[in-house]
Amino acid sequence: MERQLISHIAHQDHPIASPVSDAHLERLLTRAKLPAGARILDLGCGEAAWTLRALELHPGATADGVDISSHALAAAKKEADRRGLSDRLSLHDIPAADFTGTGPYDLVLCVGSTHAFGGLTQTLEDISRHLRPGGLALVGEGFWERPPSPQTLAVLDARPDDYGDLPATVAQAENAGYATVYAHTSEPAEWHEYEWSWTGTLTNWALDHPGPDGDAALAAAHDHRDMWLNGYRDTLGFVTLLLRRTT
Repeated sequence: MERQLISHIAHQDHPIASPVSDAHLERLLTRAKLPAGARILDLGCGEAAWTLRALELHPGATADGVDISSHALAAAKKEADRRGLSDRLSLHDIPAADFTGTGPYDLVLCVGSTHAFGGLTQTLEDISRHLRPGGLALVGEGFWERPPSPQTLAVLDARPDDYGDLPATVAQAENAGYATVYAHTSEPAEWHEYEWSWTGTLTNWALDHPGPDGDAALAAAHDHRDMWLNGYRDTLGFVTLLLRRTT
């Protein structure tokens, strides 16, 4: 099975697609205090859970969602239709780094997708070209809760400098020309909900679809669960930063 389809299935019961609860997602979007008629851009939008909630919270806003997963974009369109938001959301099947847009935007989101740009600093540099002066970025990024063990690094196929600790991550964002105006550090319960949902939803689907695809999905669920339980659990954190462009 293609990786994008596995990810789409695994996130069906948790379309936020990050270790963030509905309540904290809404709190982050509310703290953005967007102006009337705001323009929103979501780079790596997935099923557009963040964008759709932003549109509901800001009735005059419009948004662009960008992703390379046709499965996720189809789900986003279906959900936008269901919520009556289709006329305010444009979806683009294109790599996030290649999107040019029609900016400037009041808010640019990139939650859990900084890998599409090569890391946090590169992501914020790209976001800056889309933002209006003084505009906001909402960026979700991993960080080391504690120094990773050699076992954790091996499981993640990662290096110690792939992430910093939380202070270093905030400093990295601010050194890219932003000020931190709010943030949410994901709680253990949010991580557990996300991981058990990811692996459990994919496992259920695999059991309902016996055969090669089901076998591949079940193997992916077991691999992911093992990587979490025996690898990055309590070591990898996640912070969602609300940043204001200063330069």
